[in-house]
Amino acid sequence: MGREYRVGVVGVYRGGSLAGQLAVFPRTKVVALCDVDGERLAQAGKEFSVPDRFLFTSYEGFLGAPLDVIVVATPIPLHAEHVTRALDSGRHVLSEVTAADTLEGCERIVSAVKRTGRIYMMAENACYFYFIREWKRWIEQGRLGTLFYAESEYIHELHDLIRDPKTGKTFWRVNRPPIHYISHSLGPLLYLMEDRVVKVTCADAGYGMLPDLGRGCLNMEVALFKTARGRVIKILRSQVAYREPRMHYYSLYGTGGYLENGRGREPSGMLFAVDEMGKEEGHRVIECPISEPGAPADRLQGGHGTTEYFLIRDYVEALDRGTKPPIDVVRAMDFTVPGIIADESAKKDGLWLDVPQFSW
Repeated sequence: MGREYRVGVVGVYRGGSLAGQLAVFPRTKVVALCDVDGERLAQAGKEFSVPDRFLFTSYEGFLGAPLDVIVVATPIPLHAEHVTRALDSGRHVLSEVTAADTLEGCERIVSAVKRTGRIYMMAENACYFYFIREWKRWIEQGRLGTLFYAESEYIHELHDLIRDPKTGKTFWRVNRPPIHYISHSLGPLLYLMEDRVVKVTCADAGYGMLPDLGRGCLNMEVALFKTARGRVIKILRSQVAYREPRMHYYSLYGTGGYLENGRGREPSGMLFAVDEMGKEEGHRVIECPISEPGAPADRLQGGHGTTEYFLIRDYVEALDRGTKPPIDVVRAMDFTVPGIIADESAKKDGLWLDVPQFSW
């Protein structure tokens, strides 16, 4: 057994999922919480048995707590500040998605990781969907041949998180272009394809749902990405369009077949592939579960099936070894920056733009 890591969570609304799993993970202990909402903070303190003296409404005070790891789960426009200050304080960081909301913010985070040598990981849980990991094995076995195209659609209506239906007050998502929130869509595809984006063109579908508000209320944005390995990826995103159920849809095409998950509530999809001898397997329905089948209860405490358990397991292993985690700061930027540049393309009537590349 390795050491126990003392964890603090800033932003308990979104951070509750990760905190729920961290609280039961064998070698992590949630010892401090921070949130500007005192009532929400007090409730989380009771839930995770954190003493009142380690409940903070001030980030400055929170940074003074005895912590090894800080989980940043505040609104995305605050990520760059909160992540860099945590790193500069000597703590390791596990950050919610996306890495930041501006290219400048992304650059600040990369510089801080390099400057401090602390271990940063972005908590992209969609890469830990059970079916995505299973698809990875199939792709590595060559069942789809050589990949050349992939796409994802993520439609998640968030009207009440954009504007309070009772008071009319708007929240921070009002100014988040839908394509900015891209890592749930692009991340798994880049993980499966072992690739990164180099160019993008994007178009938006204008306003109509909430026409009096900011770019976060665009009806939809759709982007085409070119990758370093010559593939094409299409991503479609909306946070105002009506759809039930909300959907994470993925599909990949290769010279030997295709994979896709379902668009409905059923955890199923389709596979067409060739076997190792080049014989067609034919089209067949496949199961696409998010969680590890038969997982014990202690792996299901994060709110998104078993995804947080395996994500945290990988992060703790990186802490133990002092090595880069799977979604390190460079990969986090691979999953984040293309969405930022895509919206710039949409504002320029679909002009193809280069995507800045980060390296270690």
